[in-house]
Amino acid sequence: MTQSSPTTDYKALLVLHPDDNVAVTTQFLPQNATCVAGSLSVRTRADVPPGHKVALNEIDTGAPVIKYGQIIGYATTGIQAGEWVHVHNVVATKPGLDYAFSTQISHPAPSGTEQTFLGFRRRNGTAGTRNYVAIISTVNCSATTAKYVAKELSDSDLSQFRNIDGIIPLVHKSGCALAFDGDDHRQLNRTLAGFANHPNIGAVIVLGLGCETAQATHLEREHGLVQLGGASDAPADQPLVLNIQEVGGVRKTVARAVEVLRELLPIANDVQRVPIPVSELKVAMECGGSDGNSGITANPAVGVASDMLVAHGATSILSETPEIYGAEHMLTRRAINREVGEALLDRIHWWEEYAAKHGGSIDNNPSVGNKNGGLTTIYEKSLGAIAKGGTSPLMAVYRYAEPVTQKGFVIMDSPGFDPASITGKVAGGAQVVVFTTGRGSCYGCKPSPTIKVATNTPMFERMRDDMDINAGVILDGTSVEEVGQQIFDRIIATASGQPTLSELQGIGDEEFCPWFPGPIF
Repeated sequence: MTQSSPTTDYKALLVLHPDDNVAVTTQFLPQNATCVAGSLSVRTRADVPPGHKVALNEIDTGAPVIKYGQIIGYATTGIQAGEWVHVHNVVATKPGLDYAFSTQISHPAPSGTEQTFLGFRRRNGTAGTRNYVAIISTVNCSATTAKYVAKELSDSDLSQFRNIDGIIPLVHKSGCALAFDGDDHRQLNRTLAGFANHPNIGAVIVLGLGCETAQATHLEREHGLVQLGGASDAPADQPLVLNIQEVGGVRKTVARAVEVLRELLPIANDVQRVPIPVSELKVAMECGGSDGNSGITANPAVGVASDMLVAHGATSILSETPEIYGAEHMLTRRAINREVGEALLDRIHWWEEYAAKHGGSIDNNPSVGNKNGGLTTIYEKSLGAIAKGGTSPLMAVYRYAEPVTQKGFVIMDSPGFDPASITGKVAGGAQVVVFTTGRGSCYGCKPSPTIKVATNTPMFERMRDDMDINAGVILDGTSVEEVGQQIFDRIIATASGQPTLSELQGIGDEEFCPWFPGPIF
């Protein structure tokens, strides 16, 4: 702990709500720095990193610690004014929450004008923002074969087809040793079908081994998969599904799959961007590698963009149920009806039971990066995370990877692990992803482009090759609304073909990550 002479910095603390007993630091504060927060003046009793919290007044042992006007935990010891407030003196005990329903519904004003983006109008009527060819593996046993197919076509054929963004192998580590037609099998099928039918996919082939639980033919039959959206120019004699054991091994399957896709590539390439209403967009909202600024800068700005999308008739998808935990009472108030609010609570209770079965709990903040960034409890993180959903009514709650059909602000149940969470939302139909990060996540997604929003300027400056937008300027006085408009504009530009920084680096081939909550037999 360093010693320093008293200093004064009138811009070093943010008080987010009149009821708060902590303030958030906007820069590093040395011990003994004197800071003014509203009508209060506090002197720091220790070095405090940026994005962390300082007590504004004395907090007794067992008393609530309040941020955003909400309880984020309880003091484990007496905390004096000016003390650093973090995991060493706060415990994550869930407060008693009042679950009111549909009491705070505020519909955003309609935009008044129909805005468009330049997208791909698919033969089945859906709207794409990218044009990929996919090789989908039903089981880990066919994953390498899928990669071989993608590599051969990418190396030899792709340069001839300028309207195709890439050839992606969608592979994973499961597909067998699970109950046939059980919850995990059905969830995997929903995920794979969501990608096979995705509007950002121009052509697809499904590769299985042949003896796995997740049968490719079962997937094709149960979800009505058809090549090229059932287009009249789709080759009638070319299969959608190939099983390695039936074709005669890996080499023969690679050769056959390459042959099939070579016939499909010219058809997939025969597209052009046309004006499409913004109302046809589905945008996945995600946060990862968060810090104490996430709920102050980037997430509220994404919330502004979310409300703008809703006002244009589009869909905004929030997920990561364990990172809604402790803030769900604020969302039940926005539920369009009690049924929707109860559906959210049902998923919260499922997660409590799921964690307990495995000897854990979800009332914690497990990420080292989250803690280093200033987030003390999961409730603090959740209160900031739900800001990505803006203020629009909650219209629906979806299970993982279910097709999203409802317009407006919706929630999809998912884990907090970013690749699995986003995989579910893309399977549900999201054509664009907006990802906020305070620590510097390098996530990218194929087939849906990912816009990265930095929560603070120092990280943005360090990682300029990865961060598309700097929301850290909000700490310097730029309004949340102005950055929200910037995010909305970037969504439209990205949907129209402007590449994101993760796309320019080719990131997204390894991020396909279906969620498997059940046992492996």
